[in-house]
Amino acid sequence: MLLAPTLARWAVTFGPADYFSLMILGLCVLTYLSHGSLLKALVMAMLGLILGLIGLDSITGVPRLTFDRLELIDGVGLVPIVMGLFGIAEILNNLERPPVRQVLATGLRHLLPSRQDWKQSAGALSRGSVLGFFLGILPGGGAVISSFLSYAMEKRLSRTPERFGKGAIEGVAGPEAANNAAAGGAFIPLLTLGIPPNVVMALLLGAFIVHGVQPGPLLMGQNPGLFWGIVASMYIGNVLLLILNLPLIGMWVQVLKVPYKLLFPLITLFCVIGAYSVSGAIFDIYIMIGFGVLGYSMRKFGYEPAPLVLAFVLGPLMENNLRKSLILSQGDFTVFVTRPISLTCLALAALLLLSPLIPWLNKKRRRIALDGA
Repeated sequence: MLLAPTLARWAVTFGPADYFSLMILGLCVLTYLSHGSLLKALVMAMLGLILGLIGLDSITGVPRLTFDRLELIDGVGLVPIVMGLFGIAEILNNLERPPVRQVLATGLRHLLPSRQDWKQSAGALSRGSVLGFFLGILPGGGAVISSFLSYAMEKRLSRTPERFGKGAIEGVAGPEAANNAAAGGAFIPLLTLGIPPNVVMALLLGAFIVHGVQPGPLLMGQNPGLFWGIVASMYIGNVLLLILNLPLIGMWVQVLKVPYKLLFPLITLFCVIGAYSVSGAIFDIYIMIGFGVLGYSMRKFGYEPAPLVLAFVLGPLMENNLRKSLILSQGDFTVFVTRPISLTCLALAALLLLSPLIPWLNKKRRRIALDGA
C-alpha cells in the first residue's frame, strides 16, 4: 500500500525495451529456481511462449498456428491449460499411487498459540514478514525462497539452534510469516508493472486481462477503485479467514476423510465445469484433457509446468513489447543494451542461464531446488 504508488510513478519511465528485458529476467529466474534440469525448464518456457502465439497477430491480424481451426482464432484459453496441467494431471498421478493421509485429531484450544509461543515467536514473525515481503517482489518463486531463507536465518540467530527440526516455534512462525508476506509483496510488480513475479500472479494477470483490465503503471490513475479495492480486500480477507477457518477446522478435517473414489470424480467434474464455463465451448474441454495427459507425462519425465504457464501468460506481452521496441528503434536491436534498465535485466538473465557453467552458482541452484521440493 505504501510502496506501490511510488513504484508506479517510477515505472512510467519504463520503455518497451525495459519491459521486454524485465519479463525475460522473470522467466529466467523461474527456470533457474525450477527443480531438476535447467534445460528442461527452458524447454517448458519455450513451449509456453509458442502456445502464447496461437491466434491472431496483434499487429497484422494474421492467424498464427491455428491450423484452420476457428476455435483457435482467439488463442488457447488459460483456464483449460491450467485445469489440465494442475487438475487432471494431478488426478492421474494420484490414481497411479494414492497418497497416504493421516488426519490429526485435536481440539480447537490446542491449535491456538499460548502466551509463551507468542513471546518466543515475536521476533521471528517480524523478521520473516520483512524478509518475505521484499523477496516476494522479486520474480520467480519468492514465497518458497523466503520460507527457507527465514528458517535458515532464525536457526542462525537462535541461541539454541539444536531445537530446530524438533518443534521449535520460531522455525515455524518465521517461515510461515515470510511465506504469507511474500504473497502480498508479489502484488506490487503485478499491479504497478503489469509483470507477474510467479505462477499464481500469472494466473491472476490472465484473469485481469480476460475482464478487460490491464495492470501496470496507469492502473491507479485509470482505475483507482479496483486498485484500492484489492488492497482493502486483503485486509478484509485476512480477518474473514481467521473468523471462518478456526471454527470450521472440524469440517475441513472431515473433507480429508472423503474417499478417493468420491473425491477424484468431483475434482474432475469441477475441472470440466471450469473449462467449459469460460467460453461455453466443448473444444476447451478437449484442450483441458490434452494438457492433463501432457502434464501427467511431464511429471513422469521430470518437466515442471510452472515455467510453461508463466511463459504462456507473458508471451503475448513480451512479443508486443519486443515489436514496439523494434518499431521505435527502426529495427535496431542495440536498443536493448543501450538502456540501463534493459541491459541490467538482460545481464542478470544471461548469468542465470549460464549458471550450469559456474560451479558455485549451479551448486546453489541445486540446493534451492532441492529445498523447494
